[in-house]
Amino acid sequence: MGLKKLAAKVEDYNARLKSGKASKIKPSHVEAVLQKLRAKSTELEIEIAAATSADNRARLEGKLGIAQTHIQRAEWLLEELT
Repeated sequence: MGLKKLAAKVEDYNARLKSGKASKIKPSHVEAVLQKLRAKSTELEIEIAAATSADNRARLEGKLGIAQTHIQRAEWLLEELT
């Protein structure tokens, strides 16, 4: 998902927030998720280093890429909220 789609989702969230259909996202919530994502990313890096088969390593690297993408999105959202 690119930043344009992410920005559109934030706009949609803001509209739902104004209409009372969503609760406010607090920066502390995003920070908690970021902490979990960073821990998972570190865990995956350790697993990749210990992986013996190429298939397993490729699968773990895919998961690591997804985790890193989510970390970038969460950091962007945190900046938007502050």
